[in-house]
Amino acid sequence: MVQDIVTKTIIFKLDQQEFGASIAQIRSIERLEEIVPIPQTSEFIKGIINLRGSVTPIIDLRTRLGLEQTETDDQTRILIANVRDVQVGFIVDEATDVLDIDTERIDEAPELVQHIDYRYLKGVAKIEDRGMILLLDLDQVLTVQEADEVQQVVED
Repeated sequence: MVQDIVTKTIIFKLDQQEFGASIAQIRSIERLEEIVPIPQTSEFIKGIINLRGSVTPIIDLRTRLGLEQTETDDQTRILIANVRDVQVGFIVDEATDVLDIDTERIDEAPELVQHIDYRYLKGVAKIEDRGMILLLDLDQVLTVQEADEVQQVVED
């Protein structure tokens, strides 16, 4: 009997849409704290935080994905991840779950999903009681040049 491959996925929301990222890419989930703005950086780089003694650049995932901005609230979280060898935080509306998703339930991402660039997506998971979950590849959310810019924020 062939066993299905299951991937552990952190589920989070942006604009009422559920997204997922591999738990292997996420180091921790943090409450939103005060972000120190950094002038003259890309619009999606909101600034930096001091996370347990480590300067961590913060990226607004809504801005990066071209979604409409909203106010932050008590549910807003920061997903701490390693992206292209840089520790970064991604602001999300809320982190809701950790799910085991059977790879047989994952389809390739269509080229246009609610205005989100398909290059950021690993696929679309169809979950019976939840509908579709867009699976992000956090390594693809930043280009090499953008990752370099984020790295510069940490080094400056």
